Amino acid sequence: MELYEFDKSLRNGRIICGVDEAGRGPLAGDVYAAAVIFDEDTVIEGINDSKKLSEKKREILFDEITSKAKSYCIATASIEEIETLNILNAAMLAMKRAIEGLDIKPQLALIDGNKSPDDIYIPAKTVIKGDAKSQSIAAASILAKVARDRYMEQLDEMYPQYQFSKHKGYGTKLHYEMIEKYGISPVHRPYFLRKFLAKK
Repeated sequence: MELYEFDKSLRNGRIICGVDEAGRGPLAGDVYAAAVIFDEDTVIEGINDSKKLSEKKREILFDEITSKAKSYCIATASIEEIETLNILNAAMLAMKRAIEGLDIKPQLALIDGNKSPDDIYIPAKTVIKGDAKSQSIAAASILAKVARDRYMEQLDEMYPQYQFSKHKGYGTKLHYEMIEKYGISPVHRPYFLRKFLAKK
């Protein structure tokens, strides 16, 4: 209820959306973001920062959020955009796309973290550790995380040698071993691997 009450305290009759991203840290794959709008009386039990939930719990909540949300949108920024813009700006672009992709126009965006996307058409409020404070942001974090994990499962089928389904693209010992063995793939982020590649 605390997360619900946080959103309620900021709503003041306005339509608010929670926004979060997933995948800023990995060495491979697109960065994902989601935006979520709930009716003011919608409460989802067990919702929390996606990193604090098990994969199974996130999958269950994903279905509940998408069925109960008034509107939601999941968006991405590509590996090419990450390389061109840098990961922070690419994550902001994915967030902007998620907000703009909502089929209901919100009047306030609650953005996880301390930076909001440029040039969005509505006022934004940044919320540090927002995925542990706001139901809307926590819901967005779950949608973004689950959607990105599913995408990494697809990449695992395309490039099975890298075992993306196990590490989801993060810089684990296993992942670096696979890069050492097979080189970088078209879905790796070259900038993230520059130091590793420079040692070779």
